[in-house]
Amino acid sequence: MQYSNALTSSRNDCPESRTHMPIKIYRAPEDHDFEEVAWLSDGIWSLPHQVDELEIWLTDNQDTLKPDRYVADIGFSSRNDAMGGGGVVTPDMMRIMADLGISLHLSEYPAQNQS
Repeated sequence: MQYSNALTSSRNDCPESRTHMPIKIYRAPEDHDFEEVAWLSDGIWSLPHQVDELEIWLTDNQDTLKPDRYVADIGFSSRNDAMGGGGVVTPDMMRIMADLGISLHLSEYPAQNQS
């Protein structure tokens, strides 16, 4: 699992080597001064993998975060070999996100280097 954990980094100290979006979790208070909370799946654009990793992170961190306004933004690319299926957002995931005030954004990007 590749992630920068909750409350240990800010948007300004992210290594420049992080060129891929996959999952960014940030606090989004009404004053629009975003604060990065975590960065998951760096460079892994597979939606099923990302949903699984987000669920693990939520379960591991649900007691660390205080309810607020958060965004979990999953950047994904459609798979050329996709035949259906994909990530499953479980009721437990939805409950944790709702209890913490986390909105889920699905940001689709064009596929790169797929044949």
